[in-house]
Amino acid sequence: MSKGGAGFSLPLATGLLAVLMVSALAPLIGTEPLDYAKVWAGVWPDREIFLDFRLPRVALALLTGAALAGAGVLFQALLRDALATPYTLGVSSGASLGAVCAICFNLPPLLGLPAAEITALGGALGALALVLAIAGGGRRMSSFTLLLAGVTMNSMAMALILLLHSMANFAQSFAIAHWLMGGLEAPGWTHLGLLAGVIAALAAVAMWGARSWNLLAVGEEWAASRGVSPRRLLLTGYLTASLLTAAVTALTGPIGFVGLIVPHALRLRFGSDHRLLLPCSFLYGAAFLVACDILSRTLLRATEIPVGVITALLGGPLFIALLRSGRKSLWL
Repeated sequence: MSKGGAGFSLPLATGLLAVLMVSALAPLIGTEPLDYAKVWAGVWPDREIFLDFRLPRVALALLTGAALAGAGVLFQALLRDALATPYTLGVSSGASLGAVCAICFNLPPLLGLPAAEITALGGALGALALVLAIAGGGRRMSSFTLLLAGVTMNSMAMALILLLHSMANFAQSFAIAHWLMGGLEAPGWTHLGLLAGVIAALAAVAMWGARSWNLLAVGEEWAASRGVSPRRLLLTGYLTASLLTAAVTALTGPIGFVGLIVPHALRLRFGSDHRLLLPCSFLYGAAFLVACDILSRTLLRATEIPVGVITALLGGPLFIALLRSGRKSLWL
C-alpha cells in the first residue's frame, strides 16, 4: 500500500497541475494556431474556433481520459487482473455493435443526436445487463464468473460486428472502421454538460468506495472477513466502471490503452492504495488523453490521426517499458 495522509498531497497537486497545463496549451495548437489575446478580444475567426471547436474537444478529451483511467482502476480491482481494461467486460463491444448497426442500417438522427451515439449507448447498456444476468444467474456472483461472462459477451459482439462489416458497402465500411479506431470531435456544450455531470457522479461513487476496493483487490474472502459483502462490491464496482465506459465510448468510440497504461504507471509510482490511486487516475488519465489528442492533430499536417491510434502506439511501448522497469509486479 502507498503512503497515507500528507503523502497524498504531492501526487494530487502534480496531477492537477498537469491537467491545467495541457488544458491551457491544447486549445492553442492545431492546423490554425490561436492567440489567447485575439480570443479574448473577440477577433474572428480565433474566438469562434476556440469556443466552437478547440475548447469543447479538449473538454471531451479530459472527461474521456478521466473516465477510462478511473474505470480501468476499478476493473483491475474487481477482477484482480493486471490486464483488465474498461473494455474487458463487454461494454465497449456492445457500444461498438450498436454504432455499427446504426451505420449499416442508415438510421436517422434520434432526439437531435447522431443515431450512432444513441445506439452505441443502448448497446453498451444492453451488454452490461446481459453480463450481469449471465454472471449472477443461478449462482453466487464472483469476479471469475463476471470475467467469463464479459469475455463471452465481447466475443459474441465482435463476431456480429465482423458479420455486419462484411456485408456493408464501401461508405459504410469506411464509417465503421473510422468509428472503431476511436476519435474525438467537438460536441455541443449541452452534451458536454450532461456528460460531465454523469462522470462526476460516477467518480464520486468510485472514490467513496476506495477503502472497499482495497479489500476487494486482495480477495473476496478477505473482503468478506472484514464485514463487507463481495457481491455488493462487485455489483457496485461493475456498474460504476461500466457506466463510466459507456458514457464516453458512445461519443468517442473505443479508445484503448488509457485504462491500462495510466493505472499501472501510477500504481508503480504511488502504490496501490485506491484512496490515492483513483483520484490520481482521473487526473492523469485526463491529462494523458489531451496530450495524445494534441499529437493526433499535429503529427500529420494534411490529415488527423484518430486518437485511438495514438494511444495504442504510445501505450504499447510504454507498457513494455513498465514491464521491463525492474519492478517485480504491476499488481499489489
